[in-house]
Amino acid sequence: MRKIALDVGDVRIGVAVSDPLGITAQGLTVIERVGIRKDCDIIMDLIKEYECDAVVIGLNKRLDGSDTPQTEKVYEFKRMLENKMRSSKMGHIPIVFQDERLSTTEAEKILIEADVSRKDRKKVIDKQAAVIILQRYLDSI
Repeated sequence: MRKIALDVGDVRIGVAVSDPLGITAQGLTVIERVGIRKDCDIIMDLIKEYECDAVVIGLNKRLDGSDTPQTEKVYEFKRMLENKMRSSKMGHIPIVFQDERLSTTEAEKILIEADVSRKDRKKVIDKQAAVIILQRYLDSI
């Protein structure tokens, strides 16, 4: 079964999925945020479409391990997604956090090395960060 990863930001959510064997992560899409309930609905549709058995959410922490202002927003997003999944008979699918420290920096570096223009990097950096988050998770299990 596949895993799905989310890089949750204030403006966009980067999404990546694993291959069916759970070995590699591929970028899927970038969701433009419209509201937490609608965002969760879109993610639940992707979970169903790709038949995912786990959701991995990148958790942004400071380098010393303490929470950032974004951390609480991500906790709230996870709570909302869990509640919506429970009410939609998807509550059996676990939602786990994966440390995402420096994932955006790493994504930026990869895109620069691939000679992606600054304008185009803005469009895909969240998706690339989700790929990094998911690959870290897959490598850890």
